Amino acid sequence: MRLTILGGGGFRVPLVYGALLGDRGAGRITEVALYDVDAERLAAVARVLADQAAGVAGAPSFTATRDLDEALRGTDFVFSAIRVGGLAGRAADERVALAEGVLGQETVGAGGIAYGLRTVPVAREIARRVAAVAPDAWVINFTNPAGLVTEAMAEVLGDRVIGICDSPVGLGRRVARTLGVDPDTARFDYVGLNHLGWLRGVYVAGRDELPRLLGDPALLGSFEEGRLFGAPWLASLGAVPNEYLHYYYFNRETVEAYRAARRTRGAFLADQQSGFYAEVGGADAPGPGAALAAWHRTLAEREATYMAANRDAAGMGERDEADLESGGYEKVALALMRAIAHDERATLILNVRNRGTLAALDAEAVVEVPCAVDANGARPLAAEPLPLHATGLVTSVKAVERAVLRAAESGERPDAVAAFALHPLVDSVSVARRLVDGYAAVHPGLGHLRG
Repeated sequence: MRLTILGGGGFRVPLVYGALLGDRGAGRITEVALYDVDAERLAAVARVLADQAAGVAGAPSFTATRDLDEALRGTDFVFSAIRVGGLAGRAADERVALAEGVLGQETVGAGGIAYGLRTVPVAREIARRVAAVAPDAWVINFTNPAGLVTEAMAEVLGDRVIGICDSPVGLGRRVARTLGVDPDTARFDYVGLNHLGWLRGVYVAGRDELPRLLGDPALLGSFEEGRLFGAPWLASLGAVPNEYLHYYYFNRETVEAYRAARRTRGAFLADQQSGFYAEVGGADAPGPGAALAAWHRTLAEREATYMAANRDAAGMGERDEADLESGGYEKVALALMRAIAHDERATLILNVRNRGTLAALDAEAVVEVPCAVDANGARPLAAEPLPLHATGLVTSVKAVERAVLRAAESGERPDAVAAFALHPLVDSVSVARRLVDGYAAVHPGLGHLRG
């Protein structure tokens, strides 16, 4: 089978290739096509992959191209992991928002809206090319904001695009580990939107173990989300929120921590990764194993500093070693591909069209929920209704996503202003107008939105 990775020069691509190297099942991926618009990044990642494949019998072959149709032709699966505007664009998104005293995170608040406005037109065009060149392929979307971008691509591809995120997986594994439960045998009741969901139950042999955690302050204080949100707040909620809900529940503290930081997250990653790509992607090829070693060093630093401003706001300090384990999105992606390609039934938390799962949203709204996966794709499983406070957030943010989709289609300033003004973390229509002007000034592709 053939896999195409859009954004093939992206830093996390070696995670995906590493998972493929470990797959020894029949019908596995044997060919990988890397597509990117940046030749240096492609060269750097190709060198890391070559180090990974060295000495591995049956390693999938890989090619690199800057021609989208060439990358798509004959493929079975497409991973979409693009970043429109690069990390420099992310850093600009953060700066513009913080100058107005609001959050600029890449998927939440003003920063997420700006990123979505840049990304949705590109994602729609990619979906059209997939439909034309590889109509039988399944698209697995990693591109942020993942729920919004998946919904945009679903306008063209329908249920053949599935969004994926490692946050719910990481949360479930950390909670299971804290409870002394094998996460591979547990059933997780998790419901919401991408980066806006709640873990409401951890079922083992039909018994919900989550109340045991919520009733024990010592246990709640022993894992990352417990320390991030605090035991009293989790006990009040009766659930464990996705880490990104810290931006909502502790917004003032987080914005202040971001403003006080020496560099924003986007600026840090831009500096860090430019060093990595310059070291590995230059004209002089590094020696055997050097590219992979540089990648591992950079990855370790990246993971250790993840959501540092939020931890500062919560007074948490450095991340515990046990919390450094990622959600393993590459493993989820592999399980998703195997379930579809070989009809190996699986239950995975994915971003798919609602189809009545959450009564407050229409059928086409992309939600993040447990899904049954087989050769026919992913189908959302029935879920209990969200409480009113969660329903309010979910419907508000979905209204924002729909406004972003309209603005990206129409190109009209009033639609863009509405997208910002409707967001719960943007507290003024006047601020929303200034945000549109600020983003139009720094992103050439949004210049037409200036007032």
